[in-house]
Amino acid sequence: MARSGGSATGSRIGRTPPAVTLAGGTIASSALLADGSTDAVAVPVAPARDGDDALVPGEGTAAAAARYGIDLAEIGERARLAGKPGDVYVLQLPRPVGSSVVLPWAGLPTTLVLVGVGAGRPEDLRRAGAALARATRGLGRVVTTLGAEAQQTASQAAAAARAVAEGYLLAAYSPLQIKVKDDTRAPAELVLLGRDGTRAAAAVAAARTAATATWLVRDLATTPSNVKNPEWMAEQARRLSDEAGLEVVVRGPRDLGEFGGILAVGAGSMSPPRLVTVSYTPATFTPGSGKHVVIVGKGITYDTGGLSIKQSDAMVPMKTDMTGAAVALATVLGAAADGVKHRVTAVLPLAENHVGADSYRPGDVLTMFGGTTVEIANTDAEGRLVLADALAWADATLDPDVLIDVATLTGAATIGLGKQYAALYSSDAVLVADLVAAGADSGERTWHMPLVDEYEEAVRSDIAHLRHVPVDKKIGGGSITAALFLRHFVGSRAWAHLDIAGPARSTSDRHEVSEGATGFGARLLLRYLDDLR
Repeated sequence: MARSGGSATGSRIGRTPPAVTLAGGTIASSALLADGSTDAVAVPVAPARDGDDALVPGEGTAAAAARYGIDLAEIGERARLAGKPGDVYVLQLPRPVGSSVVLPWAGLPTTLVLVGVGAGRPEDLRRAGAALARATRGLGRVVTTLGAEAQQTASQAAAAARAVAEGYLLAAYSPLQIKVKDDTRAPAELVLLGRDGTRAAAAVAAARTAATATWLVRDLATTPSNVKNPEWMAEQARRLSDEAGLEVVVRGPRDLGEFGGILAVGAGSMSPPRLVTVSYTPATFTPGSGKHVVIVGKGITYDTGGLSIKQSDAMVPMKTDMTGAAVALATVLGAAADGVKHRVTAVLPLAENHVGADSYRPGDVLTMFGGTTVEIANTDAEGRLVLADALAWADATLDPDVLIDVATLTGAATIGLGKQYAALYSSDAVLVADLVAAGADSGERTWHMPLVDEYEEAVRSDIAHLRHVPVDKKIGGGSITAALFLRHFVGSRAWAHLDIAGPARSTSDRHEVSEGATGFGARLLLRYLDDLR
């Protein structure tokens, strides 16, 4: 019997971030500052130039100083701002006492925010936008000139608008199911002043799509596992896909007879597994007009480790072990919202790795989709089993041009690369270059790792085609050997494996990254699809 699929708080999965709008004009002339609709004005400051101790005012800062009658650069220096990306200082201006006192800022918003923008690169502006979101949470409307520097090409201006909007929207997120902070005030609407036109509007729309996808991943990953089981995840995918007009197919236990890995991993749980596919095909798509990209995401809704049980502290974050599936789902929904020119299919193998009378055991031999047999050495390496089934099935039935899997797969990836980079495995040079570039542009960075052929012995078995984890500890390279195992199930496709175990979770808010589930991967893959030729 499945557990309740209701929400822990009654909130609905699939929230939208606050509004970001564009407005022409300048700080000196904009009526938005005087019509009572704006609660705060935010302007940029940059680090001092060589040989100069003064902060460098950015676009609109001098105009704001003149309109308000305040030396903002001097205030920034007194506040010890360095102008670094994400530096922020909130100045609350006083209201007059008595009807005879007229202050220079009468009729203007009484909250001024100085925000450091560093060198003004997209990464810097994402951090500036994120700092602004956190500093102004709970206000109604914020007007800003961040990223609106005059000396920009049209493409640079669009990239700057996207970066500010994306950072702002990502940091505006608050947890859905569990309120871990006292501050649950709604984020403010953001107005990007001094920017209008179709190119800037398209850039902001893309930022909003990317942020919405990231919010969805965070919401799904944050949902506690007494609510979130394979059935619940499948129903969220069905509802969201139906609302977006996408094709969705949910396969239950009776349909999974050939999927030995998914069935075995889910056998110990009272919540049986599912296999979900969500498909997006552009209205203008014809053979040869675009590629078919299939994204397979690991969907372990909770991971006890099975009979190879985890230590208790290692189980605490395991409600997020389905992040890969959430990324795959958010990516196909985002691709549809963005009107990507390529076909995109998300494949979500969903299971709960629990302990029960039917749990699979170390020493078992499983038959995966397509007939490959696998010797089990550790039931806590369940993710590669559900991925192997799903990858083999996608290779055999979906005919992808590009096959990408994404998973919180190995602690080894976290040890090797820390919390800032995903481990990227692929032998396809073009695919590697595209994903690395998309990571750099989106701020969700990847590091290309080697598929070391000499380590293949780690996945050899004497009694089956493969062993899914090494027995010989001298080999090491746990993230590499996991990727080598998965490579056996992708045929001759252009394939990449993204191990996001490190950057998928964070212990604190930092710039555009949120504490807990970060949503890492959705923005990376959407940027990849946008740029794919």
